[in-house]
Amino acid sequence: MASHSTQGAPAADLYPKKILEYMEGFLISKTVFTSCELGVFDVLLKAEQPLSAEEISQAVGASLDGTQRLLAACAGLQLLIVHHDKGQVLYSNTEEARVFLTRSSPLSLCQSIQYSSRTIYLCWHYLTDAVREGKNQYEKAFGVSSKDLFQAMYRSDEELVKFMHLMNSIWNICGKNVITAFDLSPFKVICDLGGDFFKDSLPVADLYILARILHDWTDERCIKLLQRIYEACKPGGAVLLVEALLNEDGSGPLTVQLYSLNMLVQTEGRERTDAQYAALLTTAGFTNIQHCLTGKIYDAVMGYKRHEI
Repeated sequence: MASHSTQGAPAADLYPKKILEYMEGFLISKTVFTSCELGVFDVLLKAEQPLSAEEISQAVGASLDGTQRLLAACAGLQLLIVHHDKGQVLYSNTEEARVFLTRSSPLSLCQSIQYSSRTIYLCWHYLTDAVREGKNQYEKAFGVSSKDLFQAMYRSDEELVKFMHLMNSIWNICGKNVITAFDLSPFKVICDLGGDFFKDSLPVADLYILARILHDWTDERCIKLLQRIYEACKPGGAVLLVEALLNEDGSGPLTVQLYSLNMLVQTEGRERTDAQYAALLTTAGFTNIQHCLTGKIYDAVMGYKRHEI
């Protein structure tokens, strides 16, 4: 019986489909980034009817040839629907594009996409240097010192606004799952931690929410922050961590593995397993540590402060 296994097949007969897809992944990213930046999906939303490439090119102020190629690629990515009417090719948004890729949508990812395109993408140009040096690449990417991490990240008012929009847009699609992961009804005073939390005094609260904060920092800095929270927290209170969790053996999910590389390129931190976050919380004094996988990008880890005896 003939075997269909490729094992032992001549190298010339193999086709590296997966590798080619990985090599070209950035082409897909930039196609989406550019379409959002030009406002292609917004134009189609406003028109409320399918439009031709010529109409779209005029509306976004781009060349007809370039627009035709961009629209064809977006259709290939299943972000646009192609209509044929009397020999004319027309385009409209898919439902997913309408909900997530138009600026006016409550669930818009456009600000997140802009940050990915204009900040993260540029930092990743220096990923090789980040891996070699073990540190973020703001100085090479933007010519600013990264000695103070958030001075680099918030290097201008525009950059600060872009970063905040990024955080909000992701929260819009993941926040409900994280907040409902545990019963938070016993907590009356809740503090969503922000600001310079290593220096500023912390308000007294029953529950502190750290949404995508600890992954920016080294273990030592995380423990320092968690100890400050433990001291401020009311007895019987808790801390809720919102983070993307790695599998215990580090085998995935792939998205979180890639996020951990991004933490290398952009911050001082890393993505962690629930056990690693539990170790940080335990060192800071928290007990009864639990975690919940939400099935979306971000998961939840909860640690409690003992009641006073």
